[in-house]
Amino acid sequence: MKKIALAAALSVAATTAFAGNPLPPMMDDVVIVEETTSSSSSGIVIPLLLLVLVAAASS
Repeated sequence: MKKIALAAALSVAATTAFAGNPLPPMMDDVVIVEETTSSSSSGIVIPLLLLVLVAAASS
């Protein structure tokens, strides 16, 4: 009877050692999105504002 109880206790203890997934966790790839401006007139806004201010100041 002691051998059966010992065997049952060892079998329960052995099953907890193998619980879980043996494979490593799958990690998602990091996606980096670079936003670019597609407007070609973005560099001309400041000179145009400066021209308007100079014209307003001279009149």
